[in-house]
Amino acid sequence: MTRIAVVGGGRIGEALVAGLLESGRATKDLVVVEPAAARAAQLAERFKIRVSKSVADAVEGADIVVIAVKPGVVDSVLTDLSKADLDNGRDQVLVSLAAGVTTARLESKLPAGFPVVRVMSNTPMLVGQGMCVLSPGRYAKPEELEQVGEMLEAVGKVVTVPEAQMDAVTAVSGSGPAYFFLVVEAMVDAGVALGLTREVANELVVQTMIGSAALLDETGQSAVDLRAAVTSPGGTTAAALRELERGALRSTFIEALHAAKHRSAEHGASNE
Repeated sequence: MTRIAVVGGGRIGEALVAGLLESGRATKDLVVVEPAAARAAQLAERFKIRVSKSVADAVEGADIVVIAVKPGVVDSVLTDLSKADLDNGRDQVLVSLAAGVTTARLESKLPAGFPVVRVMSNTPMLVGQGMCVLSPGRYAKPEELEQVGEMLEAVGKVVTVPEAQMDAVTAVSGSGPAYFFLVVEAMVDAGVALGLTREVANELVVQTMIGSAALLDETGQSAVDLRAAVTSPGGTTAAALRELERGALRSTFIEALHAAKHRSAEHGASNE
């Protein structure tokens, strides 16, 4: 079985480990790096896996090394990795979940020719419904990219794009959950204004979002077709949609995603 070392025991690292174990990975094939003693004990107790303070210790014998830390901690992890015995007779690959850190930057800190895969994930991976987008570095082989994709399918869906599209991916799916949460907030507030209790309004809105997403995912129909199916001429939905369009909802979303893409590019440049 593939041995996986996860560097970082925060929420994302924990979600990945949980998904891997639920998908059938053996506890003996997983190790987490977590320097905080209390957190390390918590992870070891919950998952019954080995938790180490040392990056060099954890990556020894690992086939996949996952960096699951905040961007500002990546340099420290790369420094620790430079002291480890990487690729000691194994076909190892480095997977980075750190936002805005390019494959070129990672490759520059690793042994020459070391394969790297950059990943942009999002918070729904915490409940096994994440969107993980992969971009291979210069030296990652197709079979290594496939191996990484299979690993990440434990926490959601996986697609691959050229790295040049990663800022757009960040704008659409990386930041995307926040847009939906804002819509939920607004609809719940509107429901309360219409006389519903906040509890009832929240239940109505959340289940409507879940059901709508399921329709999109399971029927294969487009959002345009599904919207049309519930919009009767002159009806209540048509009246509401007219107000949303008058409020420039569509163009506001376009501008918002452009702003997110621009900020992602700025962050990427600052991380170089």
